Order: sequence, then structure tokens, then C-alpha cells
Amino acid sequence: MPVPTVEWEGDVDGHIRLIDQTLLPNEYKIVCCGSVEDVWEAIKVLRVRGAPAIGCAAAMGVVVGIQNSQAATSAELLSDVHKAADYLATSRPTAVNLFWALERMKQVAVQNQSRSVGDLKKRLLDEAMAILEEDKAMCRAIGRNALHLIGDGAGILTHCNAGGLATSDYGTALACMFAAHEAGKNIHVYADETRPLLQGARLTTWELMQAGIPVTLICDNMAAQVMKEGRIQLVIVGADRIAANGDAANKIGTYGVALLAKAHGIPFYIAAPSSTFDLSLDTGDKIPIEQRGAEEVTEGFGRRTAPEGVDVYSPAFDVTPAGLIAGMITERGVIENPDAEKVREHFTSR
Repeated sequence: MPVPTVEWEGDVDGHIRLIDQTLLPNEYKIVCCGSVEDVWEAIKVLRVRGAPAIGCAAAMGVVVGIQNSQAATSAELLSDVHKAADYLATSRPTAVNLFWALERMKQVAVQNQSRSVGDLKKRLLDEAMAILEEDKAMCRAIGRNALHLIGDGAGILTHCNAGGLATSDYGTALACMFAAHEAGKNIHVYADETRPLLQGARLTTWELMQAGIPVTLICDNMAAQVMKEGRIQLVIVGADRIAANGDAANKIGTYGVALLAKAHGIPFYIAAPSSTFDLSLDTGDKIPIEQRGAEEVTEGFGRRTAPEGVDVYSPAFDVTPAGLIAGMITERGVIENPDAEKVREHFTSR
């Protein structure tokens, strides 16, 4: 990435800098978030998007949210931390990294409430920076762990954007492709456009072209034909929340891609860090699915393409059952043919 997707500038009174992804690829713009309302808006309207990047931004958002606190004691500041975190939690419902990062910030505040107000603020900033650095390390490890799955000359299909723009640095699904490319493997990526907001067309192709990786953009409804023609050897996508049994929520359309891959005998992989697993949910049926505004379908990017007043159903995500997933690539390794027992073992045996 030319600059990090999301970063902190300054000390405890600093601000968040992030790439405004709503403008890519036509305009490359850095926006600054200096209030908790700015951070909430950036997450809600997808200026920053992708589960890991949302988590990093939210953690920093807590720090921004307490900058103007009038708290005289750490106990009072703790209340303001909870207010900021609870407010940020209302921005988007599906990506579990958002809630994971906010809960982690709240726990740090509780554990350090005996410190002075200034020291507690500094400790919270340190924790937000730790979340950012850990995400970078996890993304790199995901890439390394996928190398043995990708053959030289492989065609890889991906859906939506799970690259550096969706994380703090290297991506999850795209990390696998970056790592293969850096290892000298000759790969070719096919990117679904990913309607209705075209994250694949706008973001994934842009990232891969920046990295010098051959990429071909296809419409979402072309995936079956491309598979039938033998152009695809494996599918790798990211995830926004994974249940304890291996069911995985990702951008709407992913479930359909998984069904197509199954029909064509093509392995379908999920690439995601440990922070994306929600072990409190036993199945994907319990994953909350965000509903987006009708205008994203009827007036995509400002041009009306459907009649006024038409009913619209616009879930942002769908859930792919574990039975369709050949493996889950995490920073810890690969969970092959995931189920509840294998997911549990993956997290308890290391």
C-alpha cells in the first residue's frame, strides 16, 4: 500500500488518518477523523471497511472519543470509554472484529483504572497500536500459511475485497495472493465486481494491479462460466464473522460462489485472522446480517437504475455453511474441512 489503510498520527491528542475507500479508484484521498462521530461515520458509510480494518479504526476511535473528556479521575474516564465504545458499536452489526476490538479496549480501561487519567489515556492508545501491529503480523502469517495451497500457474477467484484496504497492511484473502506472487509463483486472479458497491471492481483490482499481479475483472454472474472454462483452480475469500462450527459470513454473493465452486469441484477457502471467529455463536444462523439502504441498489454511485418506489432487499452479507469450505486459513495454520470440533481444536491446541 502507498500509505497504510488506517493509521494514528500524533500522541494521545492525535487523530486517525485513513484512505477514503468510497472514492477509489478514481480518487486517492486521505481523510482525518478527529472525533468519535467522524470515526462512526467513516465505518458506517464504508470509508474504512473490511473486518480487521474496522476493528483497528474502532480501537483508535475509542482514544479519539475520550480526548475531550472532562473526567477528573480514571473511574470517570472509564465511563467515557464505555460511552465511546458503545456508540461505535452501533455503526455496523456483522463484522465481529468491531466488537472484539471495542471489548478489548474496555477491558484494558477496567484493568488500568488505578492509573492516573493521563496514564490511562496513554495505555489505551498503546492498546490500539498493539491491535494494529498484531493485525499486520496476522495478515503476513495468513499469506505464508496459504503458500502450499496455491500451485504455480493457478487461477484464483476472489469475491469482494480482503486485501490491504480491508486490514491494517497486507490483507487476508489477498495476502495469500501477495505471498504467492512474492514467492515467484505465476498466478492469475479473477475478481468478481461484487455488487452493489463494486468492492471487487474498485478496490481488489486496484490493489492487485498496484502489486503487479495479473488480474481479470468479471461480473458476479460470470463466475460459473469462468469456472466451467477451467480458468479457476481455487477460490479464496475473506470473512467478517465465523461461527464456532465454521459457518462464515462474508460479502453478499459469497455463498453463491461457494455453491458454484462445489458444483465444479473447485476448493473454496476462507482466509481470516483469529479475531474474526466468534466462538460464542454455535452456527452461522445466529450471525446478525446488516441490511443496507435501498439507494445502494437503485441509485448506485448517484445514477438511478431502477424505478422510483420499487421494493428493495439489500443484505450486505450472506453465510456460507462450513460444509462448502475446503479450509480456513488463519495465522495459526489451516483448518481443513472445518467443523465445530476442528475449529475448537485449532484454538485450544496452540
